[in-house]
Amino acid sequence: MLQIYNTLSRSKQVFKPIEPGKVKIYVCGMTVYDFCHIGHARVMIVFDMVVRWLRATGFEVTYVRNITDIDDKIIKRAIENGEPIAALTQRFIDAMHADSDALGLIYPDEEPRATDFIAQMQGMIGKLIEKELAYQAEDGDVNFAVRLFPEYGRLSGKSIDELNAGERVAVGGVKRDPLDFVLWKSAKPEEPADTRWNSPWGEGRPGWHIECSAMSCDLLGKHFDIHGGGADLQFPHHENEIAQSEGALYGQQHTAADQPFVNYWMHNGHIRVNEEKMSKSLGNFFLIRDVLTRFDPEVLRFFILRAHYRSPINYSDVQLEEARAGLVRLYTALLQASPAQVILLDPNSALVKRFSSAMNDDFNTSEAIAALFDLATEVNRAEGAEKIQLASTLKTLAATLNFLQRDPTSFLQSTVPSHESGLTNELIEEQIAARLAAKQAKDFSKSDLIRKTLLEQGVVLEDKPGGVTEWRRS
Repeated sequence: MLQIYNTLSRSKQVFKPIEPGKVKIYVCGMTVYDFCHIGHARVMIVFDMVVRWLRATGFEVTYVRNITDIDDKIIKRAIENGEPIAALTQRFIDAMHADSDALGLIYPDEEPRATDFIAQMQGMIGKLIEKELAYQAEDGDVNFAVRLFPEYGRLSGKSIDELNAGERVAVGGVKRDPLDFVLWKSAKPEEPADTRWNSPWGEGRPGWHIECSAMSCDLLGKHFDIHGGGADLQFPHHENEIAQSEGALYGQQHTAADQPFVNYWMHNGHIRVNEEKMSKSLGNFFLIRDVLTRFDPEVLRFFILRAHYRSPINYSDVQLEEARAGLVRLYTALLQASPAQVILLDPNSALVKRFSSAMNDDFNTSEAIAALFDLATEVNRAEGAEKIQLASTLKTLAATLNFLQRDPTSFLQSTVPSHESGLTNELIEEQIAARLAAKQAKDFSKSDLIRKTLLEQGVVLEDKPGGVTEWRRS
């Protein structure tokens, strides 16, 4: 039985979908003004894993992940570049999709863009004004009146007096309260024409928070199962989503006991670099596309999922090297077994039970991957039909995490090595041919030297019956 850690209750809860057999999930996506970094990769990979497991266990999943394509940072970048907003955002949407494809991620069922839902946002803002939960300030902005929503703060676990405005909530003298957040931003004279829309409150654009509320409610309904995102979104973004969504739908006196906007809130942990949170402001972030020039995409996925999704993880080349070594060990177990592509798993197998129990325990991929390593050990010990059966089980279980689905030799000979030796596959094959010629000429010192040199450069040779030499990168 699946249990999910619910940020709202600060506890693990048995997962009970609103509609039996079906799951609706919304994940906060990217703000598209730059290339995606590995913090974005963690969000995409974690919820890709969640959706895959839900589907593997029989749920019909509707997966929505939005794109923020209007935002202060987007406007600033477009002005700096001297290009239209749509051109800027489309370029980085295309880049995001390229990164997603490289990482082998499934696409969301819906990928709404904020600019396509302006009418829905305005409708929600209008309801908040009608229910006296929002007001238009002297500067033309429409703000949400936080203190008029008594349950504000329940996601972050703090009272209103304990909370501060948060880094993305601008505080101005025209607000009634510093915690009030903007729903509709009045257009500024210097802003381009493609950054403003007509509204009952004058020309302007939506605030960041209202975008996700409008898109999720429109596509999934006013009550859905799971809302996900990075831990940094818990406050203020997700806190504000709850307030404005429940406020618009039900009014000031609504409580979670009546009907929550979302049943389960999931947040993945931060990626840290040298024990500091990775951020653009600190300049310690790494683009996905840059990392993938040095490491295989499956290695990056394995690095992220070998830790529990809620825990912080520290990024370094050493950590990625360790992840690659782990994948090499698993693929090596498959190399000689010729496993079937898909098999019917034995539900009584102890390791199958252990893997499933781990995944059903709040998607504990760390423990699930530990079970895969133990299964690989059994594959290495077994012989004949048992070896093939165990290897097939390993491959089938790993498929739910999107690992170990490539030809083992292809992975182990990957042309994206973890080192900078410059050895291409062609050069390695040439060295193997030279070693074979040396052996045939009984120049064993030369053949041994070639083996030793290749090993020092991260290439392992394995001589097989019939004079065949196989190789892999270590």
